[in-house]
Amino acid sequence: MTSRPVRGPIESTHVTVTDGAALVFTWDADSRIEVRNLGSEVVIEANAAGLRTLAGHLLVLAGEGVSDGAHLHLEDSNGLEDGSVGLVLERSDEE
Repeated sequence: MTSRPVRGPIESTHVTVTDGAALVFTWDADSRIEVRNLGSEVVIEANAAGLRTLAGHLLVLAGEGVSDGAHLHLEDSNGLEDGSVGLVLERSDEE
């Protein structure tokens, strides 16, 4: 049997509780997301599964009843490829 390296979570779920509400973030199988800081711009590179995963995370944060300031931290040890810079997705309803 041949094993291959696991780049990101495989069909995993992360539940965060904010102001008593559970936010459920899921990762598509085989998702790959890398974030690079190029100085004057940030590049988010992802395969199709990774893009669906990020879209799902954003939809969770945009959901009805989600409080201002709700957020999700993604790091190279938590959903991103090794060597990625950290990425925080945060809801801000303030003008």
